[in-house]
Amino acid sequence: METEAVGIAGVTRPTDCLGICRNMLDNIRVVLSHTTHPGNIGAAARAMKTMGLRHLYLVNPRHFPDPQADAMAAGADDVLRDAVVCRSIDEALHGAVFTVAMTARLRDISIEVKTPREAMPLLLQQAAMQPVALLFGTEMSGLTNEEMGKAQLLVNIPADPDFSSLNLAAAVQVVGYELNVAAQINLPGVPEIHPATHEQVEGFFAQMEKTLFEIGFLTTQNPARLMQRLRRLYARARLEQEEVNILRGILSVATEYNARLRARYRQENPNIPEHKDVP
Repeated sequence: METEAVGIAGVTRPTDCLGICRNMLDNIRVVLSHTTHPGNIGAAARAMKTMGLRHLYLVNPRHFPDPQADAMAAGADDVLRDAVVCRSIDEALHGAVFTVAMTARLRDISIEVKTPREAMPLLLQQAAMQPVALLFGTEMSGLTNEEMGKAQLLVNIPADPDFSSLNLAAAVQVVGYELNVAAQINLPGVPEIHPATHEQVEGFFAQMEKTLFEIGFLTTQNPARLMQRLRRLYARARLEQEEVNILRGILSVATEYNARLRARYRQENPNIPEHKDVP
């Protein structure tokens, strides 16, 4: 088969796969959360462009636009010019059906953790259909647990355990390289599923938390930790749109049933003050 070089040493790409690969890469957004140094934004943009990535999203960057970002971009000015500045992670992930969060530390969490080589084929498989995201945290401390809870998968770049913190742009470069390698080794087939978007999943979690409070399952004793664990459970499931609709339907019925029980209890016990909790 005829091949064409793509600028990565020792790696070629079949000519007839170029369009497919570019379409998948075009569905991938790189999200940088709370970047403190503008030079890192520019260097990350340059790393993106060398790997065929174009869509940069910035969540509350400390300084942007900035001359240092322009200088470090070194030819990737178009990536910086088209960058989308967002006020929250949810805004940056709007419409994404699959999010991979980068972490330098193997934390005590139950979200699945893979290497870039293991994870990038999964990301490309989803990118063949709809937008996906690579989520990077701030330079000093990385992503918070809450931010990682927005992802379906965590990725850890294997490095020297005594010095495992990569520069932000270097991490973007490594992941971008692995995306290109994955695209050339095995073009993933398009799965016959309709994954739920980020906002659909977030809507489900908001309704779940409200319902669990109403039925008395959640208490004020650290409900955030329980919700975090539930997020991890459903992250492993990688919910589809129809599944989210089914789960939200169940929550709605549970809420209605609980409301009927409370109303019946009030009728049968009219002397109990309204503010008193119903068993």
